[in-house]
Amino acid sequence: MSDPSWTQVVKTVEPNQPELKRVLGPGLLLLFIVGDILGTGIYALTGQVAAEVGGAAWLPFLLAFAVATVTAFSYLELVTKFPQAAGAALYTHKAFGIHFVTFIVCFVVMSSGITSASTASRAFAANFAVAFNLPDATVMTMLIALGFIVLIMLVNLRGVAESVWLNVVLTLVELSGLLLVVFIGMWAITGGNADWSRVVAFETPEDKNVLLAVSAATSLAFFAMVGFEDSVNMAEETKDPSRIFPKMMLGGLGIAAAIYVLVSITVVALVPIGDLVGSETPLVTAVEAAAPGFPVNDLLPFISMFAVANTALINMMMASRLLYGMSRQQVLPPFLARVAPRRRTPWAAILFTSVLAAGLIVYVSLDAEGSIVALLGGTTSLLLLTVFAVVNVTVLVLRRQPVDHKHFRTPVFLPVVGAITCLYLVLPFTSGRPVGQYWIAVVLLAIGVALWVVERLYTAARRRRG
Repeated sequence: MSDPSWTQVVKTVEPNQPELKRVLGPGLLLLFIVGDILGTGIYALTGQVAAEVGGAAWLPFLLAFAVATVTAFSYLELVTKFPQAAGAALYTHKAFGIHFVTFIVCFVVMSSGITSASTASRAFAANFAVAFNLPDATVMTMLIALGFIVLIMLVNLRGVAESVWLNVVLTLVELSGLLLVVFIGMWAITGGNADWSRVVAFETPEDKNVLLAVSAATSLAFFAMVGFEDSVNMAEETKDPSRIFPKMMLGGLGIAAAIYVLVSITVVALVPIGDLVGSETPLVTAVEAAAPGFPVNDLLPFISMFAVANTALINMMMASRLLYGMSRQQVLPPFLARVAPRRRTPWAAILFTSVLAAGLIVYVSLDAEGSIVALLGGTTSLLLLTVFAVVNVTVLVLRRQPVDHKHFRTPVFLPVVGAITCLYLVLPFTSGRPVGQYWIAVVLLAIGVALWVVERLYTAARRRRG
């Protein structure tokens, strides 16, 4: 049943709060998107993808790019039609007007940002341990990851301009790291130190056929292609979003896909699959195989740290802006809409999302089995693919709601294909996902439902007071 409040004009819950500052032009937006896509996925999950399909690790990345691009067209129509913060949750609200559904979509997107940032934090800790020759101890890695989340929180509190410019620096660093892997790999390959037969060799787990293995690998590789959807939550901090979003989003996806395919082919050609599987630092392994004793081997773990730091920074920015935007639209408790008067950052939402990320890091570090990075990365893709299926349906529903300005329009068949494909990669009997990913998703959703109950009780008490 629809909530009557959704049919009214949206009012700001905290009327005295300042608006967000518009600082993102075309260049910064492109770097924001590229920086969010290029990061933890390729730096940390190449080995896990290879564990599913062997040397054909490039194929899941390519398939994930195709799925992401189809859904990106839906996002482009929606963000240019409704250039406001809150992204998928806002579109769901406008399409269906059901409070609980809107809230769940909001919380799932926010949770995907937190699981992504937690994945990046774990990968950061793993590369930190390699860079400084620290012992591979669970508690030590967990503490490094927690300290990293606190640092990201402080940067986020400082301000969006500072966060975006730090993103520019980190994006250039992570891009240089990927190009370094490609160039060193090509140097080794031209010297005859590669096995090209591995690049086209399928090696699937014994309990999976080829289709299920490719589906599982694509579901995991999809984590490497996400990021473009984070940008729509920055719409209120973007200059002229209806004009610049289409080229920047599609351009960012294309750049990332080209680099990912080159890197994955290079890594597989250089390193035996057995050495890649289970590695949380696969690119470091590849460079060591390509140029043993080369000085850059000591540098790459630091570059990897910067790369995954960028993923964490952007995802925590997205998660906090999402909570801020939906709090303003009375979907979340009003305290999450509070903005620091001087820095003009949503400080309450930043603190809340940082606490959740820290809790998730502790939970998976102490209880998870197997690769924690793969578990968290897979959970991120599970959450986002579910949301993407909803977004692809939403864009068709919202065709009935015209707006008074020009906007991007996607062909009708693309959202249909996108919704079917995303659902295929979500379902357990088609995606080949481990059960642990679904358990983490359920725990996060339980937290979300509890928060929804708090918001409903607050709203009811407020109405009684008149």
